[in-house]
Amino acid sequence: MLNVRPQPVVTPPASVPTPSPTVGRVEIEQAEAALVEHYPRLVRIAYLVLPTSLGRNRRALTAHALAQRSLPRTGNTPARDDAYAYVRGRVLRQALDACLPLRRLARPRRAQFPPLLPQVWGLRVFPRSGGADELALDQRLSALSGPGRAAYVLRVLEGLPDTGVRRALTAAGVDDPQEALAEADQLAGALGEGAAALLASPEFDPCSLQARPTDLMRRRQHVKAALVAVAALSVCGALLGMPGDGWGPYGAAAPPYARNPAAEAALNPALLKRVSATAWQRSSRTDFSVWPTRGALTDDRALLRRALAVWARPGSAVEVSTTPGTPPGPPMGSPQLLYAGEVDRARVVLLHDGLRVIRYAEPRNGTGGVALDFARTDGADAASSGALIASRTHANVRYLMAPWVEKTAVRDLLDPAGDPRPLQRGADGVTAPLPSPARARDCRSWDVLELRDDSAGRLLTDLGELTPVRLTSGPPSAPRDVVGTAARASWARTACLLAGVRGHGVRSVNSWQYAKQPLPESNGTAAWLCTRAETWRGTGSRVMAQFHDPHAGAGTPGAIVARAEDGPSCGVREPRVLAGVLWKSRAGRWYVLAAGSEQFASLTTSGGVDGSANGRLLAVPATQGSRAELNGRLADGRRVSALH
Repeated sequence: MLNVRPQPVVTPPASVPTPSPTVGRVEIEQAEAALVEHYPRLVRIAYLVLPTSLGRNRRALTAHALAQRSLPRTGNTPARDDAYAYVRGRVLRQALDACLPLRRLARPRRAQFPPLLPQVWGLRVFPRSGGADELALDQRLSALSGPGRAAYVLRVLEGLPDTGVRRALTAAGVDDPQEALAEADQLAGALGEGAAALLASPEFDPCSLQARPTDLMRRRQHVKAALVAVAALSVCGALLGMPGDGWGPYGAAAPPYARNPAAEAALNPALLKRVSATAWQRSSRTDFSVWPTRGALTDDRALLRRALAVWARPGSAVEVSTTPGTPPGPPMGSPQLLYAGEVDRARVVLLHDGLRVIRYAEPRNGTGGVALDFARTDGADAASSGALIASRTHANVRYLMAPWVEKTAVRDLLDPAGDPRPLQRGADGVTAPLPSPARARDCRSWDVLELRDDSAGRLLTDLGELTPVRLTSGPPSAPRDVVGTAARASWARTACLLAGVRGHGVRSVNSWQYAKQPLPESNGTAAWLCTRAETWRGTGSRVMAQFHDPHAGAGTPGAIVARAEDGPSCGVREPRVLAGVLWKSRAGRWYVLAAGSEQFASLTTSGGVDGSANGRLLAVPATQGSRAELNGRLADGRRVSALH
């Protein structure tokens, strides 16, 4: 049985939507939403109104065509009570047009011709056959006029009162709605109250179809004739396409339909590159190119062929995601097979082509829910190629670890004094599930992956993409892994701010405490931090300056006092920053506070608050709501404005 609905089956509403008391203009988006939501019901209405003389195959396809052509044109939407009634009226008008006979001198209507779309080649499709009652109802409906069938369907299937039926028929162009209602009354008297259930039966459901072949002998004759015609056209096209004096539209490229050996080889699972388990120990490189091929399904040619084919030509049902700046095209030559195996309830394939890592996932049972994820990984090193996302569920994530990682653990960034929790991983390198902060609704914890190899512990966090993000601390010229109580305490107040760079193609995030400032009135010492997120594509970096009040809780996020995007501040090219904040002391007095990195020799404020200070710290009395312009002067005399 063929299911030709454009979306999963939607149960028809218990009652038809009633018009709202306010008449307004139906927007195209509203009409489209009504069409999608009630598509099976609208197609059934069209099928019941269309004449049986069309035959069940053409009648079913025409019903779909009428429903799909019922959207209004841009800027030409008349006022209607509600979107569903408007779309239903369009369907009725077209179905009634299809009931009209073709006349020699009359202008034909589009609905009177066979539909161009949808089309089914080589098969005849029709709804499932019902019983004797359904057959009798179909015969009685065929005896009515088109308006009579429409009136009966609106009254029985849609549940409209007679006034609503008259209004709908008039809007659909019926000249005499009362006569149509009279026909419907006669049929209703003959059938009784059980007709509503019959109209809702599979006999009249063109969304659930059976298929049978067409006339096979006639089709074979048509195919032979078509092949002869194609051969003749090819010869003529070759003669007409002889080279002239200039370039064609594609230059020296082969025709679009030509077979390319390199492209075909890239989609051959037998030619996938496979790396041995010990290659990384002998290689001068330490990145994804030396990851070994792992997983229990690395010899499943059918799975690998599907993964490569979907990579090259993802269908409309495939859920595709790409990190910003990642080209989603087919593989560039035969890719490297990193992993193929079952993870959770899916079969997963991870591939690498030198520029990108691709994750293909299909359900272990069934054929729906295929996903394809692209992530850019060019320029990866040992620090940024330590793990990949193997599986992501609603709240958890599993990683595939690099072969050089010796130990894995889980650490909560919001608990800087807490001990790491061991994280098990299988022989195939896939870890046990751990909570992912990428989809958390709140920020009560922030679990990160801690890796240990030859170096100290390295922290990676999931930000919703295929590649986890490395976290570091320290000045931009020499960032280091987050090790020690002070670094973890700083990140405890920064972790929840990472939500602002989810899904941004981030490669690493460095948080740098660039100044400490004694607060006025002996209110303690505040910390100033600059946090910079670098991307895999090189552009699109994000910078934020933080102010950490000493009286806030250990896990309270820092106050973001300045932001910048795609700029050099706090980075290797410009390892400096200046930021300010309007702050209130515990005694209730207001101050403008500012701090710069060690390159600043003096700071000044102007505008709403005037003040200056030698050195890189400033505190000037102010009032609530004050606004000031902050500038600094470097040791070499250059004037630099604050981060903004």
